[in-house]
Amino acid sequence: MKKAPDLSPADYLIKILNARVYDVATESALETAKNLSQRIHNTVLLKREDQQQVRSFKLRGAYNKMAHLSAEQLKKGVICASAGNHAQGVALAASRLQARAVIVMPVTTPQVKVDAVRGFGGEVVLHGDSYTDAYHHALTLEKKQGMTFVHPFDDPDVIAGQGTIAMEILRQHQGPLDAVFVAIGGGGLVSGVANYIKAVRPEIKVIGVQMSDSDAMLQSVASGARVTLADVGLFSDGTAVKLVGEETFRIARGLVDEFITVDTDAVCAAIKDIFVDTRSIVEPSGALAVAAIKKYAAANKTRGKTYAAILCGANMNFDRLRFVAERAEVGEEREALFAVTIPEERGSFRRFCELIGALPGGPRNVTEFNYRMNDAAQAHVFVGLSTKGPGESGRIARSFVKHGFGAIDLTHDELAQEHIRHMVGGISALAKEERVLRFVFPERPGALMKFLSLMRPGWNISLFHYRNQGADYGRILVGLQVPKADDKAFAKFLRALGYPYVEETDNPVYRMFLQS
Repeated sequence: MKKAPDLSPADYLIKILNARVYDVATESALETAKNLSQRIHNTVLLKREDQQQVRSFKLRGAYNKMAHLSAEQLKKGVICASAGNHAQGVALAASRLQARAVIVMPVTTPQVKVDAVRGFGGEVVLHGDSYTDAYHHALTLEKKQGMTFVHPFDDPDVIAGQGTIAMEILRQHQGPLDAVFVAIGGGGLVSGVANYIKAVRPEIKVIGVQMSDSDAMLQSVASGARVTLADVGLFSDGTAVKLVGEETFRIARGLVDEFITVDTDAVCAAIKDIFVDTRSIVEPSGALAVAAIKKYAAANKTRGKTYAAILCGANMNFDRLRFVAERAEVGEEREALFAVTIPEERGSFRRFCELIGALPGGPRNVTEFNYRMNDAAQAHVFVGLSTKGPGESGRIARSFVKHGFGAIDLTHDELAQEHIRHMVGGISALAKEERVLRFVFPERPGALMKFLSLMRPGWNISLFHYRNQGADYGRILVGLQVPKADDKAFAKFLRALGYPYVEETDNPVYRMFLQS
């Protein structure tokens, strides 16, 4: 069979202008991210596709594709493979068109997306670890059941449906626009956006964004042929695609001006930036474009430019928020992490705390402090400090060394961030006469120093665990070596301190995991 001629941007322009999307989609808002714009000295516009009925842009392409099917095709039903957002679009579109929809999803899909698909009436089949695995299984089911496959990205009608987003952006913002940043999984969204922009306002750059561990499109364009990734990162599950489409590859290679990759920490920081400006929480793929704008503006030292970011999804698992919050500060380089060695001698802990308060750049908040006595000569402390921007962690580490404390900068150490920070502790044979208490400290300068100054010099800190949780108080676990003869003095110390506390010395969990 003779291959159909490639569609040009002009052909896609006609398809986009005639796309049927507004039976299910709304014209989403284009808002200025005021705080972020002020901070990076460029205007950042947010295209709020996270506000669609299915919390992503995917219903546009899915509905446009299905609206072009015949009555006979709709009667037999549709099938798709999706990491989640396309699945919801297909399920909703099928419901509106009164058609059966079977959705094949990777087993790694967040439960919130699985539940949403079922809520729209879709029949869910879980198969494989990635989109590609689910895709091949869906093709098998398609042949067996005679259904129509609705591709999430590699279909001209799907691409045209996604292109309506660019049509709206240029209608909503008719002033200067330097670049539009678009997340890329399989490439349907960037293909639709690029076709419309290059047909109407070709001077506007289209910049594609991928995760550094899921960059199939970037590698394919660089190689001149589609590249299949052996594996993909799953943090941004909405863009976790091993192989981009044939049509999307052709379009992206010809029309996308530039490609940028971002990492997990940068995406977490971007999720926080979007929350600060909108009070909405997007999923990782929804924040890729904002992360890339920050990276692009910093690398090119731009000021006064106007950039648009498409917030392409907001189907975030609630359980992921803890991880995002932990990594956002590091991603923004507003927190630095260190392993510090201090002498295990009287007064060294206090001297170290005083040094933190006197570091170059002004007072810093301690965001985390983990310590467990385990050596008679020296102590290893895991400490987190607030910073004011990139590049400070190295200077702080050098300052620690200068003042006699060995220090290793762990700010960009994946093992430290993911695991070690939660594992500092354990049983110590040296922690004799130990009493363990949970305190609530006020989150204000001087709270820790008040604790240290009221302590008797003969009482030794054998354990200390603290992590800032963003509240106006901090929860702290402290181990103190207090002789039995000092019980009255210790009670007096607690009264004078005035911080709420609970003694946990007899707690069976402490006895099992921390006591020799």
